[in-house]
Amino acid sequence: MIRFENDYAEGAHPKILQQLVATNEEQSPGYGMDEHSEKARAYIKKAIADEQADIHFLVGGTQTNTTVIASILRPHQGVIAATTGHIAVHETGAIEATGHKVLTLPSDDGKLTATQVKACIEGHWQDSTHEHMVQPGIVYISHPTENGTTYSKAELTALSDVCREYGLPLFLDGARLGYGLVAQDSDLSLAEIAKLCDVFYIGGTKMGALFGEAVVIVNPAYQKDFRYMIKQRGGLLAKGRLLGIQFETLFEDQLYMDISHHAVDMAMLIRQAFIDKGFDLRYDSKTNQQFPILPNSLLATLGEKYSFSIWEAFDDQHTVVRFCTSWATKKENVDRLIEDIQQLA
Repeated sequence: MIRFENDYAEGAHPKILQQLVATNEEQSPGYGMDEHSEKARAYIKKAIADEQADIHFLVGGTQTNTTVIASILRPHQGVIAATTGHIAVHETGAIEATGHKVLTLPSDDGKLTATQVKACIEGHWQDSTHEHMVQPGIVYISHPTENGTTYSKAELTALSDVCREYGLPLFLDGARLGYGLVAQDSDLSLAEIAKLCDVFYIGGTKMGALFGEAVVIVNPAYQKDFRYMIKQRGGLLAKGRLLGIQFETLFEDQLYMDISHHAVDMAMLIRQAFIDKGFDLRYDSKTNQQFPILPNSLLATLGEKYSFSIWEAFDDQHTVVRFCTSWATKKENVDRLIEDIQQLA
């Protein structure tokens, strides 16, 4: 079975494993205060062109989202997100478990628009009974989105402007950030994301690390006491160097971007194979996630050799599926998939 259902099916990039082995018997301070974590922070600060950013390493995405959001919101506030947003559909109510409501807005492609967010905020404050409602307190987006779509610089700038106009922080979930940055239609850089967002994170778990996410807090207003919040939510890893070493390796020699390019290149081959065969795509994704619309009769045929995700029903006869590549996807496996796509009746 060749697996295309997610981008964390493999372990870690060999360079990371080599570094973990090479440093295994080093003695170091705990909780991310070690030399490797400091080097990783320095590399990331250089990449985002911001020496004042506050950088912390956590183990996984859900832990990161809940910690960041809970650290910013007051008890009566909630988080604005797309109906398809990860915190709304794939985190088992983790945000609600912290006492905060997810305020969802409709989205077909996974993105929020500045107009939507503005209307949501103004709608709350213009309602005479707003004190009886959950107050919008932060805006959550992901780049790429759950549907593989990405924000343009203009779109992210417009969202940022609205958030700053109304005093709401903008938080970007970057679990797959590298894949978004190298997408064919991308015009955003890490430095630009840092300028437009108050907080974002650089994914590692889905980007070549064994585990780990790097939280980047750009706005000084949200930097104070964040380590307290990490500890309170069980995220302050005693052997913090294990996270630091991984991000040090990913950002020391542009490895992060290099492996992102590989995953997207493989996905584009798969995308073109489905298009050439006459299948439509549900979302216009130029990232490592592809969403062909397939006749239900073909699902079992492809499923004999390949694992992929059932995404959503398109109609009675068709289903949207997801094929996902990663930093470790082998070209020969993609070639085999393309040959089988060409043979579909």
